[in-house]
Amino acid sequence: MMKKFTVAILVNNQFGVLNRVTSMFRRRQFNITSLTVSETESEEFSRITVQSEGDEVKKEQLINQLYKLPDVVSIAELDNLDTVNRELLLIKVKNDPNVRGEISAASDAYEGKIVDFTKDSIIIQMIGDSRKIDNFVSLMKEYDILEICRTGVVSLQRGATTIRRVTNL
Repeated sequence: MMKKFTVAILVNNQFGVLNRVTSMFRRRQFNITSLTVSETESEEFSRITVQSEGDEVKKEQLINQLYKLPDVVSIAELDNLDTVNRELLLIKVKNDPNVRGEISAASDAYEGKIVDFTKDSIIIQMIGDSRKIDNFVSLMKEYDILEICRTGVVSLQRGATTIRRVTNL
């Protein structure tokens, strides 16, 4: 059965590492549904957070293969119950005076923030988990969406657990 999963990968911050990691997903025929990459608290490491779908056996094989990459320091599978997950959405909708109040009310209900307002368009910023973002985008489909831009998921484990505690050195 195909199941959505999120993996955080701590890697050496070097040229070409992202390509090698994503190539592993491609070779194992996993579709990446979300990808974020950033420096960490130490400039020598980067953190890659990948959301994908696959069955349990293939997922375990993928993680084992990722550990074989020389630049991978550690990997953590992130369980939604033990992590804080966020995503950023910017959505531009047509500024139609007939539905402007409805769009603003929907934005308020979802804790969005209007960050740009012109006579032609309204841009709303929203931060939340993927489900909240998906639900808001679905609601906005009733209006004239001009453009959407989403970040990938960023996740941190709750409590004292950190990705650096699971090392591959």
